[in-house]
Amino acid sequence: MIKYKILYAEDDETIAFLTKDNLDQNYEVTHCDNGELALETFKKEHFDICVLDIMMPKMDGFELAEAIRKLNSEIPIIFLSAKTLKEDKLKGLRLGADDYLVKPFSIEELLLKIEIFLKRSNKTRIVEKNYYTVGKYQFDNKNYIVFTDTEKISLTQRESELLKLFLDNKNVVMKREEILKSLWGNDDYFMGRSLDVFISRLRKILASEKGIVIENLHGIGFRFTMD
Repeated sequence: MIKYKILYAEDDETIAFLTKDNLDQNYEVTHCDNGELALETFKKEHFDICVLDIMMPKMDGFELAEAIRKLNSEIPIIFLSAKTLKEDKLKGLRLGADDYLVKPFSIEELLLKIEIFLKRSNKTRIVEKNYYTVGKYQFDNKNYIVFTDTEKISLTQRESELLKLFLDNKNVVMKREEILKSLWGNDDYFMGRSLDVFISRLRKILASEKGIVIENLHGIGFRFTMD
């Protein structure tokens, strides 16, 4: 079973150790001790939720959240901060944060907030994301087709699932094993060969779309980029 992935940015070593230790029991947590590193990590990997301190070196949490929102408008963001002024909380929420917990915070409350936002995010993704715009095409995920007014291309179920996975995680790196486990539940050799075939077909279908690239990152995985 694939764990949800959390990007956790916190420069205080003690708080970071205790919080990560608790989160690790249920989630896959990537910890960064400054805002710049957190942003670079977010650009390279797929995450399901961000938990951010505000007062950090190199880039503070407000700047980090603003940059993340430009890359992904839907991912849940929770601030954890010692800044207690109402103005700070309002600023965080205006930047697109889903919640703001003041330090010292309760681990139980944080875990509950994470669970709630992940469920809400997952439901939204399921309900709203049946149709996608992919360059000149519309993608109907339920009926396994990409189409224009004059053209219709049928996809297999796996091809459709793969395209949806890429679109839900566009412009971020997806590890090969992560894709395989999402589609088949395991990452053995034969499934990997099938994945290569599906990716090759999607590339051919989308070849006319210059702003769309399925990039092969050797030894890592793939990145689906779309202007």
